[in-house]
Amino acid sequence: MDDEFNMSMRKFLKQVGVTSQQAIEDGVRKAGADAAGRSFTAKMVLTIDGLDVEHVVTGKITGPSA
Repeated sequence: MDDEFNMSMRKFLKQVGVTSQQAIEDGVRKAGADAAGRSFTAKMVLTIDGLDVEHVVTGKITGPSA
């Protein structure tokens, strides 16, 4: 793959990581004490228009300590 492709992909993935972390933190903050110590199932779905790509990642996120 070429450098331009790699740079555009890295830029996109960085944006996904940063904005996803902000969304998770906002959700935990809004939940307040209800999120403390709880485990949440998270799911991220990547689709790419024009390509036959659908990638799903699931995992667990544990809320902050009480």
